[in-house]
Amino acid sequence: MYVVEYAHQIVVIDAGVMFPRSDMPGIDYIIPNFEYLIQNRDKVKGIFLTHGHEDHIGGLPYVLKELNVPVYGAPLTIGLVRAKLEEHKLDKQAMLHVINEDSVIDLGPLRVHFFRTTHSIPDSLGVVVETPQGTIVHTGDFKFDMSPVDHPADLHKMAELGRNGVLALLSDSTNSEKPGFSPSEKTVGKAILDTFLSCKGRILFATFASNVHRLQQVVEAADLLNRHLVVLGRSMERVFRIGQELGIIRIPKGLLIDVKEIHKYTDNQLVILCTGSQGEINAALSRIASGRHAHVHIHDGDTVVFSSSPIPGNTQNINRTIDLLFRSGAHVIYGSLIDIHTSGHGCQEDLKLMLNMVKPRYFIPIHGEYRMLVQHANLAERMGISHDRIFILDLGQTVKISSDRAAIGPKVPSGQWLVRGSHTGYIHQDLLDERNQMSSQGIIMVVVVLNTASTIVAGPELISRGFIYVRESTALIREATSKTKKILEKILSRQPQPPLNRLEHDLKQALSSYFVNKVNRNPIILPVISMKKEIGSYIS
Repeated sequence: MYVVEYAHQIVVIDAGVMFPRSDMPGIDYIIPNFEYLIQNRDKVKGIFLTHGHEDHIGGLPYVLKELNVPVYGAPLTIGLVRAKLEEHKLDKQAMLHVINEDSVIDLGPLRVHFFRTTHSIPDSLGVVVETPQGTIVHTGDFKFDMSPVDHPADLHKMAELGRNGVLALLSDSTNSEKPGFSPSEKTVGKAILDTFLSCKGRILFATFASNVHRLQQVVEAADLLNRHLVVLGRSMERVFRIGQELGIIRIPKGLLIDVKEIHKYTDNQLVILCTGSQGEINAALSRIASGRHAHVHIHDGDTVVFSSSPIPGNTQNINRTIDLLFRSGAHVIYGSLIDIHTSGHGCQEDLKLMLNMVKPRYFIPIHGEYRMLVQHANLAERMGISHDRIFILDLGQTVKISSDRAAIGPKVPSGQWLVRGSHTGYIHQDLLDERNQMSSQGIIMVVVVLNTASTIVAGPELISRGFIYVRESTALIREATSKTKKILEKILSRQPQPPLNRLEHDLKQALSSYFVNKVNRNPIILPVISMKKEIGSYIS
């Protein structure tokens, strides 16, 4: 999510989602902290979407719950957004506007227009924001594909921007570490067909649902080889429906069949296109691999094709799925075994071409890990942009730019908001640390009942969950229980009626030290202390 602000107007570019890291248990998604937009809601004039990938549109439902502002995007992008908002019951109130590369949105002193780019999804656009101080260009995700499967990028319009003068360029840095040009998507289409030709049984093809070009290439290969196509996975089915409605995905009549009909066909008559290329636990391919899918199970002779690069952090899940597929008797094609994937992001020569055409006065590398931003900045410096006119930003950092100078500005509220189910908001790091501690160290519950004279009348009883296997550790539990009783008696002798919170704190401290010294483990200690007022009556 990027923001261009001038006077009393804010233009927002993209509102994406990120998947949680392995050290974020219980978190479903990560979205940008958009508190700054909430604080300045009257200034926000619209959200402009570069394309329909989740890392650019996935945060929109959460933003629009707080800010009901206009959203602008190309036909496929808005189609995907509308389907996403329907799930959140926001589609009726959302102000969605379909635009194209020729659209111009006049916002008073600001004027927004667009240029067509090439990416791994159709309807990808760069965004141009004209301000009284100069023109800001945001490339979105892009590469230069001279033989694209879709419309070519609008090189003429990019060059025209450069001739007219660009104050600042914000450019995609994802592949800035890779030399050369990013290969054409057409090379993947040929590889898919060659792969299909060598397969005797069923073909299960896993890719990102949003990689619409790849989906069409699978359709065409299946049609050429007289195989029927089955589409599995909710997101994949949704993209197929929207793509067909817009004419972007073209399926010959009779090619697409329902999964419940696969028993009517021999294995060499089927291609199954499914989600799960990243090893997601509940995706279609993962359920097939683990035997949990209602209609599809792996047969001997099946070929499974992974047509995507692993997202950082997903490698373990992908490897687990691949292993399960091999165990089930499938032949699996993945990684570098065959060239069935190309990136939608430009490599170094693509990035240099963009810089050469746009010729910005100031340069801000965006998208990707910090090291990728640095590599892109180094590339721009070698292209002749001086070091003092390049800005590598952290989350929340701003650049104040005028027609003749630029400098780092004040920080704004920023960071990550964590989404768990329907709840959105800031989850404190202490909570995540506690969850990780539970997963690695376990829990010990200490149950004890005291009377009004602060004498122990029941317990203490120690209950282990995920800490030790009790049946094999009776001596340790017995010793720990005795130690707990002594600790309690010592605390109570010092202060006969201590506050419950103080008693719980001291008990936690003492038991934590005991378990660290005894078994070098630090479980979460959870005291459950009840005060007995009278027979049958307790206050916890």
